[in-house]
Amino acid sequence: MWLVIVGVLLLVLKLATGLAAAWPWWLVLAPFAAAAIWWQIADGTGITQRAAAERQAERVKRRREERLDALGLRSGKSGFGASRSGRDSVPPSRRSGFEDTRAPDDKAARR
Repeated sequence: MWLVIVGVLLLVLKLATGLAAAWPWWLVLAPFAAAAIWWQIADGTGITQRAAAERQAERVKRRREERLDALGLRSGKSGFGASRSGRDSVPPSRRSGFEDTRAPDDKAARR
């Protein structure tokens, strides 16, 4: 991207001002050729695809963290297994297959 910006600046200097009017055209257009070569190399080696994948992964991670914060599911702890409610203190082997999470008054109202 920087090579394109430099090329545009050199082109503007060549056409709009007398400062660079005497410079040869190959010198003014060289940054555009260098940018095209760089893009071919970057695409051929996969640099651009890896960078795009990393940006996407970071975006997904940030969005997930924002949603967890908005739902109030994140405590001060981070990482897998951070406690979110009192039931997490019970080991998985002691939990029943179905846990009734309704409040006691809800149970009585449904009977």
